[in-house]
Amino acid sequence: MVERDPSVYWMWLASRSAAIVAFVLIACSVTLGLFMANGLTRRPGLKRSLVKVHEQIALAALAAIVLHGVLLLGDKWLKPGFTGIAIPFSMSYRPLWTGLGIIGGYIAVIVGPTYFIRRRIGGRRWRQIHRTAAIVYVLGLIHALQSGTDGATLWFRTIAAVSAAPIVVLLALRYLRSAPKQAPRPSSGARSRSPASTNVT
Repeated sequence: MVERDPSVYWMWLASRSAAIVAFVLIACSVTLGLFMANGLTRRPGLKRSLVKVHEQIALAALAAIVLHGVLLLGDKWLKPGFTGIAIPFSMSYRPLWTGLGIIGGYIAVIVGPTYFIRRRIGGRRWRQIHRTAAIVYVLGLIHALQSGTDGATLWFRTIAAVSAAPIVVLLALRYLRSAPKQAPRPSSGARSRSPASTNVT
């Protein structure tokens, strides 16, 4: 008989809730970051305000990720142990998908706080590190869909689709803007003009 008393598995419910909150916050953080990276903040002073919001959302997402893992330790059914939540692919439950989620969490831990040491590591290196934030979203999405309890539900897949749409568009726009432009081809007139024809006789 399945145990239906929520008080028995409340830590699993709390961990599940923290995971959903983390996913939504990561999606918002990545979307906002790409929005600013594409130079779409035209209003004076808007970018500075958005940077602060972006920073707070990223830190909140990081806290939710940590909370998700810590609360999972109390799950009486899964019983992952510290090794299961700390070492990728070591958990007995769907090791591939849970492992990808753990890797995404580690990337978030590395990327999130780099804003505070931006001046020390330099703007260029910081931007290179910060670009991996999109990987956190991708790994989190795969982890949620393949190993999350709510991954197969319509409401969560709707959230996933709604969050993915702007990220895909902004990533494509970012790629198109950063792609090297080819030099213009010379005109037919320029090609037909020989060095001899330009000499003064």
